[in-house]
Amino acid sequence: MRKFNFAWEHGVAVFLVVAIALGSGLSEFFATTDNLSFIIQDVAEIAIIALAMTYLIIAGEIDLSVASTLNLSSAAVGFSFRNGMPFEMAILVGLLVGLACGLLNGYLVTVVGLPSLAVTIGTLALFRGFAWVLLGNEPVNELPENWIVLGYENIPNTFLPWSTIPVVILALLAWVILHYTRIGRWTYAIGINAEAAKFSGIPVARMKLALFGVTGLMSGVAGVVYTLRFASASPDGAVGYELDVIAAVLFGGVAIAGGLGTLWGVLAAVLSLGVIRSAMQLLDFTGNALLIVSGALLLISVVLPRAIELVKDRRKSVTV
Repeated sequence: MRKFNFAWEHGVAVFLVVAIALGSGLSEFFATTDNLSFIIQDVAEIAIIALAMTYLIIAGEIDLSVASTLNLSSAAVGFSFRNGMPFEMAILVGLLVGLACGLLNGYLVTVVGLPSLAVTIGTLALFRGFAWVLLGNEPVNELPENWIVLGYENIPNTFLPWSTIPVVILALLAWVILHYTRIGRWTYAIGINAEAAKFSGIPVARMKLALFGVTGLMSGVAGVVYTLRFASASPDGAVGYELDVIAAVLFGGVAIAGGLGTLWGVLAAVLSLGVIRSAMQLLDFTGNALLIVSGALLLISVVLPRAIELVKDRRKSVTV
């Protein structure tokens, strides 16, 4: 009989179950179909971006500009539609803008040789500035009704919002690629030791460029979902989403140094974040309190694994 090893992501799953139980106990409105639908809607964009960010951080890189890319993609959709482009084409423009943002980050990291942390801090501000250039102080609020209903209505005869469909499809695709294909194995190998991966024949630079591009594209997809959910494209949307995404990925068990992590742990962390946010909103906590939750989860995911390692090392030294 194979021995069961309790890993960090198992703890996240337990945390999710406990959070759901506490939410149900604290508010009678928590365990309703309407609120469950709200939770899924609330974390849809975060989940979509987190799928790509998981790959990027496992590969030893990071992208702090994802929320700005989401916002710029949304602004591009609104700008294109306001200037007479069919909405379907405007959506394509938004996706291409997201891809371009990701490739720019990837080019600066893999070709120019700049650190991803510094690059994406800079593009975080740059992309938000471009969104203001496109829309100014005038958000685009008049969008096609047949499209925006997908942002706030549920799939017929279910409590699941329409945004569940892209999240599930993309999650399954990301799962298969990460855990069952050569691309996934390469991603882990690069995160463990990029130099060794390069000597073993893995195209490290091209892989990282592709991962940044996909992260930008998924931010673009999230930008479209965000636009439909709020039935608006504004120059100041999704503020702070990058913190939620990174907190979910790290709390889900992906090592900040790269080379370690699972996708299902990240998805459990995204849902945990949504559950906590929903419970706090039902209890009338402020937006600042919700920000504290994301920061606390981020801090826990960095400090606690390190503390566990130190305890294990001390026990080994005492045993020896």
